[in-house]
Amino acid sequence: MIEKFKTLFFVKSSLICLYLALTIPIPFVSIDGLKIPSSITFFLGLYLIINITSDYVETCNNKISYKTSFISKILGKKNWEIFWKDIKSIKSLPTSQGSKVYYFNTYQGENFLLPHRLENLKKFVLIVSKNTGIAAIEKVSYITPLWTYKLLTLLSVLMIVGELFAFIN
Repeated sequence: MIEKFKTLFFVKSSLICLYLALTIPIPFVSIDGLKIPSSITFFLGLYLIINITSDYVETCNNKISYKTSFISKILGKKNWEIFWKDIKSIKSLPTSQGSKVYYFNTYQGENFLLPHRLENLKKFVLIVSKNTGIAAIEKVSYITPLWTYKLLTLLSVLMIVGELFAFIN
């Protein structure tokens, strides 16, 4: 059975809202000769942000696959897939912020970043644990606490509201 795990909603919303908060004023404050190009650039940027936050993971009985969008591929992110039988271990490494990231380590010596920012991460972790037989994966959690994404979304929305209020008055 194929399971699909999309990027966590709060990750997507925080990035999209932050983009909007930082760029909404640009078409309005640009000089007359640049209003149309800045508007086009604004919408192109919005399309790109929405597109690059649409990566997802698929699991089935045989393998795990990471799928990126066309734009993400152009920007250097790559699709990958690993057969469950090829996963030797799951390594953890500390981040500079004191958290941990995890990598799938294969028998071929390749390392693939285990996706952390997925909807229904607990179910994903259970599927990986069941298919690899590695129990240590149950320690995997979101790389950043969810409240940070929620806070960033809230602050970005407040910035947008402030910008709209300033524009109206």
